[in-house]
Amino acid sequence: MTESEFLQYSDDLFGYIEEKIDEGGWDLDCEAGGNVLTIEAESGEQIIVNRHAATQELWIAAKSGGYHFACKSGQWLSARDGSEFFAVLNQVLSAACDDDVSIPVLS
Repeated sequence: MTESEFLQYSDDLFGYIEEKIDEGGWDLDCEAGGNVLTIEAESGEQIIVNRHAATQELWIAAKSGGYHFACKSGQWLSARDGSEFFAVLNQVLSAACDDDVSIPVLS
């Protein structure tokens, strides 16, 4: 994936996440700015999704920790334990808003 393809994908990803959160009715607010998507729960807890263009990684920062994801065989997988990006995102968002957040994988 070229750098411009990665930037386009991550822009699309941020927009997709925002759209699904708006549709989902969860107590979450999103704000995109540059390389960062900030998601805040009603409690004030924040989840940060950002992109790191130099390494072509997606990062999630949450109360439970930080996660780095690289694209392998068409999936965004964690360098830490191989978990999939949306599985981790749904887990940290669910914990933040105390609800069952389920954002489908962006195809």
